[in-house]
Amino acid sequence: MTSSNQYGTTAFDRGFVVLGVTMYMLGLVMVASSSIPVAERLFNNPFHFVIRHGIYIGLSLAIAGVALQVPMSWWHKNSSYLLGFALVLLLIVLVIGRSVNGSTRWIVLGPITVQAAEPAKLFFFCYLSAYLVRRREQVMENMKGFIKPLIVFGFMAVLLLLQPDLGTVIVMFVTTFGLLFLAGAKLWQFIAISLVGAASLAALAYFEPYRWRRVTSFLDPWQDPFGSGYQLTQSLMAYGRGELLGQGLGNSIQKLEYLPEAHTDFVMAVLAEEFGFVGISVVLLLSMALVYKALILGRYALAKEKYFEGFLAYAIGIWMCFQAGVNIGASAGIVPTKGLTMPLISYGGSSMIVMTLALVILIRIDHEIRLQSIQATSSKRADQNTNKSGAR
Repeated sequence: MTSSNQYGTTAFDRGFVVLGVTMYMLGLVMVASSSIPVAERLFNNPFHFVIRHGIYIGLSLAIAGVALQVPMSWWHKNSSYLLGFALVLLLIVLVIGRSVNGSTRWIVLGPITVQAAEPAKLFFFCYLSAYLVRRREQVMENMKGFIKPLIVFGFMAVLLLLQPDLGTVIVMFVTTFGLLFLAGAKLWQFIAISLVGAASLAALAYFEPYRWRRVTSFLDPWQDPFGSGYQLTQSLMAYGRGELLGQGLGNSIQKLEYLPEAHTDFVMAVLAEEFGFVGISVVLLLSMALVYKALILGRYALAKEKYFEGFLAYAIGIWMCFQAGVNIGASAGIVPTKGLTMPLISYGGSSMIVMTLALVILIRIDHEIRLQSIQATSSKRADQNTNKSGAR
């Protein structure tokens, strides 16, 4: 990645495209496998969710084709407007949003439903990256610069908790602090605010009965296997049946409506049952490769003094890493259930489109760095040729 020759040979990194398409296809197969029983019961059409997921992928690719033409300077220049748009969406969903399972998170636009929290994450990270470009010295030198973006985050967190959506708040919290740390915030500031934030999240869980039940059931789901621990025990059974190589595609028992949300939040449990430890390892390796490339791209962008692009690539890498870790960890009983999708794999239109947009931004950052390298090389060769002609 640090080789200028590598950056000058092609217009973009095909690795991002290969990883994205591979995860798309894997997700489509798993959504098809895990959603057929519930789709048959709810819609009398076993392929209902598969068709919709395919449409979401097509729509994501169409949006990606447009977004790929947008220069990073546009994202930088309009980051404040994007943040404002995200706040408007979060306010609208509280007023006219549709409630499902006690949560008001979706804005209904005819046949399309938009989960406001998904674009809010990406747009907030754009704003935070632009802020760090403008105020990086303040962030590094005093508490005031460190606190300002946290105030914006706090306001968004309140709106998200009113839905309620603690999972998105935690993802944004971790990504924000990770980015501030990478930007050079002092360690004592980072530790102090982290402790305050962790205490606040713990209090939110403790004083909300349903959240506290999730935490306690995660610690010992078998204490109430038919109540608060039901979803996790069914998921753990799926992992257990998968063993090393799995039961084979389509042979999951837990997806036969024993495991709730099998095609969304717990799609990895079905994958584990059908493809075993090997299947889960492949998905983890794909996600790890994507995150690694994002972080390396961020480091290289900063080295090239493209600070907005570097911080945004870092934010996307941390975001994808943490969300994938929480999704798999929740289905495996490692962390409490948070209702977060598996990036580029789980069923969900808003998540699919926004994650695709994040991936496109990485490709665009990589493209602009390569283009800059090509232009620098061409300019250097032109100067050399001019000097040779003058010497003659």
